[in-house]
Amino acid sequence: MGAISPGPSLIVVLRNTISGGKRQGVMTALGHGIGLGIYAFIAVMGLSSLLIANENIFNLLQWSGILFLIWLAYNMILTKQLDLPSIHENSSHKGFFEGFIIAFLNPKILVFLTAVFSQFINPEITNLGRLIIASLAGVIDTTWYVFVATLLAGTTILEKMKAKAVIIDRLIGIILLILAILLIINT
Repeated sequence: MGAISPGPSLIVVLRNTISGGKRQGVMTALGHGIGLGIYAFIAVMGLSSLLIANENIFNLLQWSGILFLIWLAYNMILTKQLDLPSIHENSSHKGFFEGFIIAFLNPKILVFLTAVFSQFINPEITNLGRLIIASLAGVIDTTWYVFVATLLAGTTILEKMKAKAVIIDRLIGIILLILAILLIINT
């Protein structure tokens, strides 16, 4: 349910699918899944308690994530029609990077995963069991966002969205900026 809930991750996957096509959307999903998978691994191995206990590291990650959201919002709000790539050959690297960063710079994912995994982790679980649980979280996350990207790609919905890409980018940028401001207020 965490992967399905709308938030900055879904917005970035949608934006990259609109601007870069199916490949960029899928690469964004893969990057996000790997970023989430790293947090899942940290959570199940018990390292999350160290990160959560060290407020400075947690705050650094949280503020880095906020700054990344502001940077994305800034770029989206100032998008011009000419900024949209006409050929999508090299956009998969950008998509992967943005997907990874939006997940990895969100320490709330770690807190969420720790809360969820606390229901399943016990002293008797093996390291292999922990690895399977962490991998499953990454696979579920990646699968959801790949599904979203491939569902939109090649459809008339995506073509209509591409025609309005500048407006959509600006709206998404405003939403990301609002999310960043709310995170600043909550922080």
